[in-house]
Amino acid sequence: MATLQAFNRCVLQLASLAREEGGSHFIADGLQSFRELVPFASAWWGEMSTGAASVAPQSWMHGRIDLPDAFAAEWRQVAGFDSFAHDTLARVGRVVRDSEFTDPVEAVNVFARRYDLYHLMCITFELPESGLNFFVCLYRGIDDVAFDVSEEGLFAAFCDHLLQLWRFQVQDMIRVDTGNGASDFGVARLDGSLLHIGARLCAAIEREVPGWHGSVLPSEVIAQLHKVPCVMRLGRCALTLSPNGEHVILSLEAPPPGVMLAPRERTAAMLFAAGHSYKEIARILSLSPATVRTYLRNCYAQLGVKSKVELGSALRSGLAGGEKSA
Repeated sequence: MATLQAFNRCVLQLASLAREEGGSHFIADGLQSFRELVPFASAWWGEMSTGAASVAPQSWMHGRIDLPDAFAAEWRQVAGFDSFAHDTLARVGRVVRDSEFTDPVEAVNVFARRYDLYHLMCITFELPESGLNFFVCLYRGIDDVAFDVSEEGLFAAFCDHLLQLWRFQVQDMIRVDTGNGASDFGVARLDGSLLHIGARLCAAIEREVPGWHGSVLPSEVIAQLHKVPCVMRLGRCALTLSPNGEHVILSLEAPPPGVMLAPRERTAAMLFAAGHSYKEIARILSLSPATVRTYLRNCYAQLGVKSKVELGSALRSGLAGGEKSA
């Protein structure tokens, strides 16, 4: 009974924080409140994209507690090998727990030891309206006890509330309530840090700004934030920036579906759908494997597909017609 009462107080505090502080702060402060009920040493949360099994997951909008600024960038170096991350993405809506430094790839264990991520507890949710996933991960160190079943239940229930409050805030700001229209939208703070970003907007920015990764907008876009409301070009697309309190709403106006994929993206997608690995595609097209991974991730995001079968179907239907080369 005491635990239930403490959990109810925690949820009420979360709702109050969402009303009073808005999207910029309530997730972090809400998790700090939950920390009193389920102690943890550090935490990480945000949006994550994942496509083909051979494409490493990418984190976009993200926040953290008691982890350094470089955490996400360093994790990105081992993301393709991180079995715990792949496990959580494969078990959407379920809490996944793990302990010890036992990943089959030693580079992942080295990363985990660096930040004392000995005990892990994570949950991932699908965000159909944006084409991405939302995740929350808690960590404890080697000298702590493992997360137990009762803490798992509390964590799942708390994150259900956290996700819904966050989604309501984003939907209210971008005025999108149904369908997958939020895939074209982003919400950023005035310093350029992201609160939300949709998969198609992610792909459009990454295509025009090679090497860009969330969770801060590229400098070219940040430079326009003080000019809102305004419109800027983003390659073949127009990006509308609109003020919303302490946030800026980014809205992507893309060309018709028939010209969504650039010629080399389409070629890479066709080869992948035909059964070639990304390493084989890199060799055939004289590209680096990293570039092929980026092309495939863009294709999955822009076409709204989640598997090789769906990708092949989209290509055959003419949905992914390439842009005519100059």
